[in-house]
Amino acid sequence: MKLNFNHARSWALLNVCLGAALLCGALFFEFILGLAPCPLCMMQRVWFILATAVVYVSLLHNPRFGIYPVITILCAIVGGGFSIRQLWLQNLPVSEVPACGPDLAYMLDAFPMSDILIAMTSGTGDCASVAWSFIGISLPGWALVSFIAVSALAFMQLIRAVR
Repeated sequence: MKLNFNHARSWALLNVCLGAALLCGALFFEFILGLAPCPLCMMQRVWFILATAVVYVSLLHNPRFGIYPVITILCAIVGGGFSIRQLWLQNLPVSEVPACGPDLAYMLDAFPMSDILIAMTSGTGDCASVAWSFIGISLPGWALVSFIAVSALAFMQLIRAVR
């Protein structure tokens, strides 16, 4: 299939490919490089999955239907908010970093869901550590850049949908 960027379907297809690549990258960091995701990393991953799923559904249904890119942009904004929260935690002085909590697997076994959701949305001390960076930008910084890219592709899909 040839991509024609005058059509919403091409932009949606490109966005699905980007989402799949990002999720594969997250699995690479977790299982190949051994970087265990913190609660905020998991929330960012959830929002990448949701955004990609919405774009995929738009391809199955009708990529020219404008609600799909709007929902994708909203998912990317929420996910970007979690990236910004983690970047803020990473830039706190050491004395102000919240205490580290138990890992997510233990929390799922032992804690009530309300405590897990609080930890996943506000972050823990684990979220403040910089485990990997590239050209001075940590993983949540790259996630933020990726959320912006997902939003831009969804916006282009929306523009082409209304034409």
